[in-house]
Amino acid sequence: MSETTSKKSPWLDAAWAIGPVLLGLLLTTLALIAIGADPAKAYATMWNGAFGSAEKLSSVMDAWVPLVLCSVGLLITFTAGLWNIGIEGQIAMGAIFATWVARTFDLPAEVLVPLLFVAGAMGGMVWALLVGVLKVYGRVHEIFGGLGLNFVAMGIALYLIIGPWKREGIASTSGTEPFRPAAVLPNFPGLSIGPIEIVIAIIALVIVYLALRGTQWGLKLKAIGKNIRSAFWLGIPTSRYMLGAFALCGALAGIAGAEQSAGVWARLIPSISGGYGYLSILVVLLSGFQATGVPFVAFFFAAVTKGSVSLPLDLQIDSALGGVLQGIIVLLVVLAQGVRAKFR
Repeated sequence: MSETTSKKSPWLDAAWAIGPVLLGLLLTTLALIAIGADPAKAYATMWNGAFGSAEKLSSVMDAWVPLVLCSVGLLITFTAGLWNIGIEGQIAMGAIFATWVARTFDLPAEVLVPLLFVAGAMGGMVWALLVGVLKVYGRVHEIFGGLGLNFVAMGIALYLIIGPWKREGIASTSGTEPFRPAAVLPNFPGLSIGPIEIVIAIIALVIVYLALRGTQWGLKLKAIGKNIRSAFWLGIPTSRYMLGAFALCGALAGIAGAEQSAGVWARLIPSISGGYGYLSILVVLLSGFQATGVPFVAFFFAAVTKGSVSLPLDLQIDSALGGVLQGIIVLLVVLAQGVRAKFR
């Protein structure tokens, strides 16, 4: 296969993109058959669990919003060559900061809701900058620094829930007291999602897309990601740019945490991040590190995540099947990209 043929064949490009997804579905189907389950019923159950009603679709959007926010944040750090695995902790710290605001200030919703998101962004930003400082000045790899801070953030959330912020008379891990009504995001009638979080996710997506594609800042960030030493010798302040990338990613993750606490749960719970940070890494990988692909891949992952919840109830199949399908598809897509690059 020549390079020219590869570049000029849209059908071949489509085959490389769709083939791994179809192969992933085939492998998952074989796994279902191996455990004695009916694949058609399993997929129908997942479809109905995600799209069977307006309420279920709104549940999918509940997962879509934090996935988009975290994914576009990770696009910034990935562009700079930084693996921000600590994004789970940054979501948690965003939720903690937002919860503090919700518990402290008795303000009208018009003032309190923006304040919640600002606090969430600050919480995520501070936690991400800790990873960045450890990376830049302490020579601690961002993967290890991020993972360590994830555990610390989860520990802080649990301490607050069963300690200073425990519910009156009990110390339960089910969460803090529900927020006052002014601190809860408004939803569409009868649904679990509202307009504010959707608009914020779309705005974040557009801003990151334009910043990475059409600004000098984005170009310098790409230069750092390609070769940090060359970028430094070209006069780019690499440390400042890397810390900035961490801060922006953390702010977006923190906004996702604020949305989870004020929009989905209306309180702080121990597992407030919901694994959306780790799942966002897969979203970015499957979207080919392109902002244009993020909303679609995030919607697919959100649908699979929410749709698989019905499997244990309807077919006695563990809901982890959704995670297996997502993981297999991502692995095959990454493998296909590697094989294609090798034989070009």
